[in-house]
Amino acid sequence: MSVLDTLQVDSVLSYLIALILPAFDAIFPVLPSETAVIALGVTTAGSTDPRIALLVACAAAGAFLGDNLCYLLGRRFGPAVQRRFFNSPKGARTRAWAERSLERFGTQLIIVCRFIPGGRTAVTLTCGLVGYPRRRFVPATAVAAVIWALYAFLIGRLGGQTFEHNIWAGLAVAFGASIAISALVEVIRRLRRRASSGRSAGQVGPDHPGQDQRDRDELGGGERVAEEDHAEAGRNQRELEPRWR
Repeated sequence: MSVLDTLQVDSVLSYLIALILPAFDAIFPVLPSETAVIALGVTTAGSTDPRIALLVACAAAGAFLGDNLCYLLGRRFGPAVQRRFFNSPKGARTRAWAERSLERFGTQLIIVCRFIPGGRTAVTLTCGLVGYPRRRFVPATAVAAVIWALYAFLIGRLGGQTFEHNIWAGLAVAFGASIAISALVEVIRRLRRRASSGRSAGQVGPDHPGQDQRDRDELGGGERVAEEDHAEAGRNQRELEPRWR
């Protein structure tokens, strides 16, 4: 009997794995939460037991708890989180990306970041660090958790049904499909960022930082000169008017 054979709907271990690994893998990335949920989908592919829904619910609940744990850590222990995750140059760039993306996409990013390599940890911790509104964060993480749990379990189930008599082959195919989807999401993200950078570079800007201010000063000076000329012309006209009026 292999390890995968023990992951069945009648095993308490299956529910514990589905709940615990997704809850802590954001803080401890070595925990293979997605692989575990995919494996649960593979090993239960031939079953129609209604308790499968409970497995998926446990995975979603674990993912939801993990996201909100990250938010809480960032909110309550900001300096320690900053030192642990964002103190290096790479970490600083990651946090800067997360902040920019949050400002632009908001809750959409919180949902999609689960499919960006390293994105979940960066985004959820940053939400806590910057004080992102909890009333928006919690619903977004709930939606993200359900989508992720269904996605991972479905991929595993499809792999298990394709290789019904070879669990390891089914797991390999399902895991490969998961990697391919994550890679595709990352490629799309990079292409969109490159396109956005290109549009920004094409915009006309000042020659140097002080150019805008000098332009405004020159414009203001020109307006003052025009006003003085107008006032002078008015005085001259009054002097030329007939005296008998």
